[in-house]
Amino acid sequence: MSLLRQANFLLRITRSHGIVRRYFVVNGFDGALTMLGLIIGFLISTPTELPVIINACLGAAIALGVSGVSSAYISEAAERQHALNLLEDAMVTSLQNSAHGKAARWVPMLIAGVNGSSPLIISLLILSPLWLSQAGIAMPLPPLYMAITIALTLIFLLGVFLGRSTGGSWLRSGTQTLLVAVVTAALIYSVCGVISSVTNN
Repeated sequence: MSLLRQANFLLRITRSHGIVRRYFVVNGFDGALTMLGLIIGFLISTPTELPVIINACLGAAIALGVSGVSSAYISEAAERQHALNLLEDAMVTSLQNSAHGKAARWVPMLIAGVNGSSPLIISLLILSPLWLSQAGIAMPLPPLYMAITIALTLIFLLGVFLGRSTGGSWLRSGTQTLLVAVVTAALIYSVCGVISSVTNN
């Protein structure tokens, strides 16, 4: 059995596909919003060199990834072990070497991997225009504006994915997530703008 098929089997017997999907969307959304907030903050602040912006955003992306992996693994491992203990009590036998025992050990790792990689990968995609600009590659928009455009696009696509995977309206779901991002961006811009104005005066 291939690793992909085995992972799918373990997720199926623990009914964890929905959990993985939710973790992917929710943490990916968090990563995209975090990058969006940082980039808008840099955009309305005193002009900052690209390497500084990249390092700050990359540090946040790595922190999001590590936080996602550790928090998901700790919580899911406890939940899976508890569920396995209940099943063992009901069957009055050890299931450590069964498929359910293997699932209790491996499913938390799978979920943690998705939970951590989702915000990290999405953050890196959003930061890609900054790296390209630093490398001297021309783009249709300034790098920070290009990063914001990619962030909004990815947030919309996360909503589309959620809508399609749950059988709802992909357009409605995508529009909802995009609206949240736009409102968040406007709020950040307004608050940071007011603080900058007060500080400068």
